[in-house]
Amino acid sequence: MLTRTCLCGGAAAALLSLSPSIRRSSFLFPSTQTLTLPFSSRFSSHRSSSSLRYFSAAAAVATEEEQKAAVAVKPPPWKAAIDFKWIRDNKDMVAANIKNRNSNANLELVLELYEKFLTLQKEVERLRAERNAVANKMKGKLEPSVRQALVEEGKNLKEGLLALEEDLVQLSDWLQLEAQCIPNSTHPDVPVGGEESSVVRKTVGSPKEFGFAVKDHLQLGKDLDLFDFDAAAEVSGSKFYYLKNEAVLLEMALVNWAIAQVSKRGFTPLITPEIVRSSVVDKCGFQPRGQTTQIYSIEGSDQCLIGTAEIPVGGIHMDSILSESVLPLKYVAYSHCFRTEAGAAGTATRGLYRVHQFSKVEMFVFCQPEDSDSYHEELIAIEEELFTSLGLHFKTLDMATGDLGAPAYRKFDVEAWMPGLGRYGEISSASNCTDYQSRRLGIRFRPSSPEGIPNSKKGKGASSPPTRFVHTLNATACAVPRMMVCLLENFQQEDGSVVVPEPLRPYMGGLDIISPK
Repeated sequence: MLTRTCLCGGAAAALLSLSPSIRRSSFLFPSTQTLTLPFSSRFSSHRSSSSLRYFSAAAAVATEEEQKAAVAVKPPPWKAAIDFKWIRDNKDMVAANIKNRNSNANLELVLELYEKFLTLQKEVERLRAERNAVANKMKGKLEPSVRQALVEEGKNLKEGLLALEEDLVQLSDWLQLEAQCIPNSTHPDVPVGGEESSVVRKTVGSPKEFGFAVKDHLQLGKDLDLFDFDAAAEVSGSKFYYLKNEAVLLEMALVNWAIAQVSKRGFTPLITPEIVRSSVVDKCGFQPRGQTTQIYSIEGSDQCLIGTAEIPVGGIHMDSILSESVLPLKYVAYSHCFRTEAGAAGTATRGLYRVHQFSKVEMFVFCQPEDSDSYHEELIAIEEELFTSLGLHFKTLDMATGDLGAPAYRKFDVEAWMPGLGRYGEISSASNCTDYQSRRLGIRFRPSSPEGIPNSKKGKGASSPPTRFVHTLNATACAVPRMMVCLLENFQQEDGSVVVPEPLRPYMGGLDIISPK
C-alpha cells in the first residue's frame, strides 16, 4: 500500500506515496493551504467533550469514510536529529536556501506538519495528565457509583489515548520523511545561481604550449598500449576499461603517492568496505534507490556499492559519542568507486573521464563545529599542493548554490586543463558538510568541562556539558582516471611518449618516461 520514493533533489529524500483511494482524499491533501490530518476512527466511539475537544473539531472536517482511510505512514528506516524549531524560527532563510539550491523540499508542508505535531503532542500530554488524575482519584475510599464512573472515564481515556499516540507516531514519521528533503544551510559567501555563477578562487599555472598536434588520452592510450575499452565493453559493458602495462604502474603510483603525501599531514590511512547498507548511503546524503541515483543497489538486499569512500568513512563513527580530546579525526581512504553515471554521454565524457568503476583516494575530517571552515581551507590547500607538485595547470572554484549537493554547506572544485580534450575538467572537490551528515549518522562529541569549574556532582549523575554534533568534511586527494587523463595529455611528447612527473617516479620503480612499444 505504501512505498517510499526519493523525489527531492540532492540528498536521500523520502516522500510518501499513498494508495489511489487515499491519495484522492481532499481531506489528506486539500486544495487549500490548510492541512487537516485524519485521526484514528477507533477513537470516535470514545470521544468525550471534556477530553477530546481538539480532535472532535479536527475530525469534523472529514467524512466518516475519510476518517476510516487513516494514513498508515511507513516508519522511516532511520531518523535524523532535525532541529524543527530552528527551521520554523528561520523559515524565510530556509525557504530562500531551498530556492537557491533548486531543491524540491516542501517547507510549507514541513512547517504545517510540525505545528500539527506540536498541537497533537500537547493534547496527548494533557490526556495523560487527565488519565493520571483519574487514577489518583480512585486510590481513596469511594462510593461504588463514583468508582464505577471513574472506571468508565479511565477506560475511555486509555483507549482514546492509545489511538492518539498512534496518530502522533504516524505524524512524527511523516514529518521526519518530509524534513529529510531539506538541504543543508549554505555559507553566506557562496555565489547564488547555477554552475556558471561559480567564482574562481585561484588559478595555478597556464596551459602548456605544444609545437605539435596534441593527442587525447584515448589515442595516447592506444598508441602506448595502456587501455583496452573494447574488451571491457564485451566483458562488462560500456564505460568500463582494462588498464595495461605502464597504466597499471601509474594507477598504483598515484594511489601510493597520494596516501603517502596526505598521511604526512596527520591523516590516518584507511582501506574501506566497498559495499555498505543503503541506510548509510542515505544518511550521507546520497540517493540509494531514487530514479536519478548514481548508486548501484544490490538486488534483494539492503546494500549498495559505494560511489565514494566518503560513505564508509562517514559511517565509521556512526551512532557514537566521541571525546573532544580525539578531535579532529582525519582519514585518508582508498577505495574503488562505482557510479551508474545515468544520462552521462557524449564526447565530453569519453574515455576515462566518466566511467562506472574507478579508484580514488579520499580525505575525510570529523571536527568541532567552530573549526570546520578552517579545515575546509586546509583540505583545498592540500589538493592544490598535490596538483601543483605534479605540474598541472588548474583553477579552484567556489561553487554556486545550484551546484551544491544537499549535504554541502560550501564546496570548492578543482578543474584542470586537459589539452587533448580541449577543456577544463573537474579532478577534485572539497566540501564542508557541517552537521548535516552527523545529525543523520548520529555522531556527537562531548565537550570537556570548562577549566576551573568542577562538576557539582560525582559519579553517574555528575553534570557535564551537553553533547554536540561534529562537523564532517570530505575532499578528493586523487581520482585516478581523471588524473591519468591530465598526466597523459599534459606530458605527451612529439615522439608519442609521455613523461612521468618526478614526484611519481619513485612509486613506478624509477620509470621516467612511457614510450611506444
